[in-house]
Amino acid sequence: MKKIEAIIRPLRLEAVKTALAESGVTGITVSDVRGSGRQGGHSSSAFRGEEYIIQLPPKIKLEIVVPEADVEAVVTVLMDQARTGEEGDGKIFVLSALDAIRVRTGETGDSIL
Repeated sequence: MKKIEAIIRPLRLEAVKTALAESGVTGITVSDVRGSGRQGGHSSSAFRGEEYIIQLPPKIKLEIVVPEADVEAVVTVLMDQARTGEEGDGKIFVLSALDAIRVRTGETGDSIL
């Protein structure tokens, strides 16, 4: 099993969700996050009476766990649907998932995906 974490632009979420559903992905966790990479965030600071504003652009974090055989297809969908061609499109991380357990039944492994 592999866990895929993707940080994408909020405006691309619906297209990504639709394409993932069409490709057979049945489980996804979505979180609103903020952050910046190479494009940097907007930040200004102040001390003792000066303005202090730190702005990090809003992003969406997707977490998907899939069998190892499906990783390439899911990453391809994410790349195709999340890309705008501009800085700040995001990142995709592929991590090993050692095990998964369904809380309700106690089942483990790939069968719960």
